[in-house]
Amino acid sequence: MLCIGFSGGLNQVHENPFEIPRAFTHDGAAVLVEDGVVVAAIEEERLNRIKHSNKFPVNSLRFCLEHRGVRPQDIDYFAFYATEEYCNTLLARIFLSRSEMKQQLDARTIMHQLLQRELGCAIDPSRLTFVRHHMAHAVSAYAMSGFERSLVVAIDGYGDFLSGLVAVGEGEKLMEIETFPQNKSLGVLYLDVIQFLGYGSFDEYKVMGLAPYGNPATYRSILRGFYELKPDGGYELSLDRIASGLMGKIQVRKKGQPFTQQHMDLAASLQESLEDIVLHMLSYRQQALGQRNLCLAGGVAHNCTMNGKILNSGLFDQMFVQPAAHDAGCALGAALLVCQQQGKPAKRTQLKHVFWGTDIAHDDIAPILEGWSSFLDFEKCDDVAQRAAHLIAQGYVIGWVQGQSEFGPRALGNRSILADPRPAENKGRINQMVKKREAYRPFAPSVLEEDLREFFEVPAGTDSLPFMIFVVNVKDDKRSLLGAITHVDGTARVQTVSQEANPKYWQIIKAFKDLTGVPVLLNTSFNNNAEPIVDSVEDAIVSYLTTGLDYLVVGDYLVSKRRQTWEDRAARLISLPRYTRLHQTKHFVDADRMAVSCEVRSTSDSQFRFGISNKLCELLMKLDGEKSISDLFHETDVQSSSEKKDLMAELDELWSQRLVQLRPVTARISTPFKAGAQAHTVGSQA
Repeated sequence: MLCIGFSGGLNQVHENPFEIPRAFTHDGAAVLVEDGVVVAAIEEERLNRIKHSNKFPVNSLRFCLEHRGVRPQDIDYFAFYATEEYCNTLLARIFLSRSEMKQQLDARTIMHQLLQRELGCAIDPSRLTFVRHHMAHAVSAYAMSGFERSLVVAIDGYGDFLSGLVAVGEGEKLMEIETFPQNKSLGVLYLDVIQFLGYGSFDEYKVMGLAPYGNPATYRSILRGFYELKPDGGYELSLDRIASGLMGKIQVRKKGQPFTQQHMDLAASLQESLEDIVLHMLSYRQQALGQRNLCLAGGVAHNCTMNGKILNSGLFDQMFVQPAAHDAGCALGAALLVCQQQGKPAKRTQLKHVFWGTDIAHDDIAPILEGWSSFLDFEKCDDVAQRAAHLIAQGYVIGWVQGQSEFGPRALGNRSILADPRPAENKGRINQMVKKREAYRPFAPSVLEEDLREFFEVPAGTDSLPFMIFVVNVKDDKRSLLGAITHVDGTARVQTVSQEANPKYWQIIKAFKDLTGVPVLLNTSFNNNAEPIVDSVEDAIVSYLTTGLDYLVVGDYLVSKRRQTWEDRAARLISLPRYTRLHQTKHFVDADRMAVSCEVRSTSDSQFRFGISNKLCELLMKLDGEKSISDLFHETDVQSSSEKKDLMAELDELWSQRLVQLRPVTARISTPFKAGAQAHTVGSQA
């Protein structure tokens, strides 16, 4: 039996007719499960290049079908990650608020029409099913845990009018115990507080990294006024008190402003409060239900510091956290749940890896690199892991792209940036040269599985932590050695690497160990601050060229940058991604003077604005498909060298922000799964 689970929004990448709040439809993905076994999975953001994509996951669906070599007609069930009632309620809100909408739409009709149109064939409407959001979260964890019995907890912001679920798994069955209403949302609690720190949706993990710099006692009494722990393991939240309780007690930080000790202390108090509530809830249920194993899922389960506290609490003998705990993981859970309901449950084995995405075909790498030969030098290596390890040991930072891409938000060794974990200055260097993010943010270590206990403190019985989802202590005598990956509180978000699960990544770490005696590499996701993790070879090239990375390794090829000539830069073809829009606005700048301002906006985020010069806007308005930069300069009468230089700098900045697409004339056009490419009609396959 074939079942595709999917998550995401109702809009195509170029449109936004259904202005559903982004929080309800984020992290689109598709997962294909065959008789309970995952055969393909990918997040939509990897393909349409929109972070936390809130678009209909058409590229992900096509990828899964193509990867398995099946047609849409071969799929037994398409399973969406929310209930039909919930989706219809959201659509009703849109209908009530939009006077131009003359007819109320229902979720089943919209979803069925989207599937048929985007996949290019008729689909039996009875094959479309909707599943409960938090049950999808829960199944995604329990079915992958390998446990025969377990307490299963899903905690997030909201979905299906709820914010969490508790269940008990026994064998192939998952029995629901209780649910949490939206007014008990720990995700909303966290989000409401971090607004005072200048953060919003999808920034929660940043606050987790900031917390160790603060003193939780500073705002402990205020934060405890926002929740109450009940003797039966329950809790109550007073979300309506947060704004009044904190206003005037802390200087509100606006985005881009520096952090003060107040902000660090509030982050610490918030993190402590979250851990306080979750450990209280888990402790009671562990005793009441007698379960010694724990499975976690839901967006809150991405709080790796909290996970580490639970792991070391002694409450449970074994713990499994779904590595794609966020809503993309619901696509996995939805598919597994329907398979289970149809008598094809997942096999009772623990998840070893999540390399289910795009595979870089080795035969294709050289032609792709050749297309960028005016910007890149490259060579094929007999032992690329050994060469790369030598470069890292010499202080270079490399992009590392191998095999199939990872499913979920973590780069686990196939789409990673790698560096020496020893020099403390590497943390600041990489934050500046690649990520362009806050300097306090920590980086994770990847360690050979067999050397885990020599460098990190983990509970007895814990031999592997393969998904970078637990924060543990670095051993005291190793902290100064591992300066680049040891956080200010002596911890690290560790990932173990086994030779069986990822042989090539294991090889480069082993080669680094042979050179330095240290079986650890600094590992962070291969992307800059404006884009999702790279997926294809082309993505990796663009990210490499628009960051300060020293080298790129793709498959067996070692790549370096060439000195770019003006002619090569001007000959590049430019186009607009389908998610961008150009806006010109005439407005008053003072009481009696008007001016025109120009911006690039996005179909995925109504709040996004990126200012550009009027001349550049005029230039981009000339685009219809692809055109060379030199031709655009000619058409818009750009003649002076200084104006060309300024416009080229602006274009390169837009490229680094992924607001324009640039490529040499000789570069291969993007794959069919890219949002800007010609639609691929899978239904026409034989």
